[in-house]
Amino acid sequence: MRRNKSSIHGRMATGLIIAVLLGGCTVGQDFIRPAAPEVSSYTPEPLEGQTVSAPAPFGKSQRFVEGGPVNPQWWRELGAPRLDALIDEALQNSPTLAASRATLRQAREIYAARSGSTLYPRVDANINAQRQRFSPSTSGQEGDATEFSLYNAGVGVRYNLDLAGGNRRALEALAANIDYQRYQLEGARLTLTANIVTTAITRASLAARIEAAETILYSREDQLRLTRERVRLGQAAADDELALLTLAEQTRATIPLLRNQLQQAEHLLAVLAGRAPGTGGLPSFSLKEFSLPAVLPVVVPSELVRVRPDIQGAEAVLRAANAEYGVAVANLYPQLNLSANLGSQALTTGALFGSGSAVWSLVGQLTQPLFDPGLPAKKRAALAAFEAAAANYQNVVLESLRNVADVLRALDNDAQRLAALSAADTAARGSLESMQRQYALGAAGYIQLLIAEQQSQQTRIDLIEARSRRLIDSAALYQAVGGGRLREGESE
Repeated sequence: MRRNKSSIHGRMATGLIIAVLLGGCTVGQDFIRPAAPEVSSYTPEPLEGQTVSAPAPFGKSQRFVEGGPVNPQWWRELGAPRLDALIDEALQNSPTLAASRATLRQAREIYAARSGSTLYPRVDANINAQRQRFSPSTSGQEGDATEFSLYNAGVGVRYNLDLAGGNRRALEALAANIDYQRYQLEGARLTLTANIVTTAITRASLAARIEAAETILYSREDQLRLTRERVRLGQAAADDELALLTLAEQTRATIPLLRNQLQQAEHLLAVLAGRAPGTGGLPSFSLKEFSLPAVLPVVVPSELVRVRPDIQGAEAVLRAANAEYGVAVANLYPQLNLSANLGSQALTTGALFGSGSAVWSLVGQLTQPLFDPGLPAKKRAALAAFEAAAANYQNVVLESLRNVADVLRALDNDAQRLAALSAADTAARGSLESMQRQYALGAAGYIQLLIAEQQSQQTRIDLIEARSRRLIDSAALYQAVGGGRLREGESE
């Protein structure tokens, strides 16, 4: 009997060893990181190493530097301390970032819960008591019925031996989801800072354009007043008055539109900073507060896929889809579940932990699906999901390359446009100064002076828009190249 028991125990130990060895296998293909783009530039024709310059505010040349580090706090390159303070406030108070941080913590806890239940055995303690009545007549015997109590206490252990690695693939998918949520947080942070920078510059541009439009309106109203007097004296036709009235009212109509855009920008800034729009206290930015970055970083295409949060997030989704396919494949293989119970059973609580009350059991269950049409379908569905994730990754990469190419072209064209408008502004101011001298000498009329002033202000409006566009597109490049890596702990 002892030899038989030893033989049984030996076979059980051998079976456990084999099962453990099989448990080291993992079906499904290991994830292979997608190759970096093979292109070396973003545009068909290579860009110049720097933009053109102009003798005007925000007209200096900007150099493009490849391969250099990107400042994670890139907005400080704009040299606006009040903007820096507002962004610091937004990074602390933004509900969007708070939601992203909470979602990241959720993904981490889900992984911890799943890993704890799959990598380690589950151990449960149990104790129960029951009262029974037994009648000998149920077994064909004579005698009176007896009543007794039965007490049980024990510890149960259960473990899935993960022969095909399905549990490990599931954990791999959850780990990829953690990475995805982390990249989502980085992307939300980058988008938030870029939106604040863009909105602040837009607000400053709108304020300057409103000021110029009001100057043009005052000049046209003055011109209209003089024309009305000339019409009354018979020195001008009524059509001249109507034409000037049309221009004046058209100019007046643009001011509420610009003011509405400015107010919307202020409301957006408040929300981005985590404030209600009605609280107030936001800085009133002006273009004079900003500086144009002289050096702009350009990340090469092969490196872009490693630093842009949206590309890295798409890669994490692809990695999760690959792991989910492994789970679907593992479900086609045998599943081995082990369970063991050790406890005691007695008729009284005092005898529950006596030497003769011990009971135990050891169960091993091996299950192999033989006919389940749903499992192959789930495998094919997981494969299709992986192919969809791969196509989505390719699309995100292509769109990112296009984004950088668009911004680089915009920066070059912005500089050329600003140079042309700067020349036009110089000519308009020169014309105005000449007209002012002629007016002072009596060689030109006041109406001619007003027209020259209006032309100069209109050119100034275009110049203001061009200056703000250079600042906005500089910020857009920082966003397009990923905004720099976060410091340790900033994504928490």
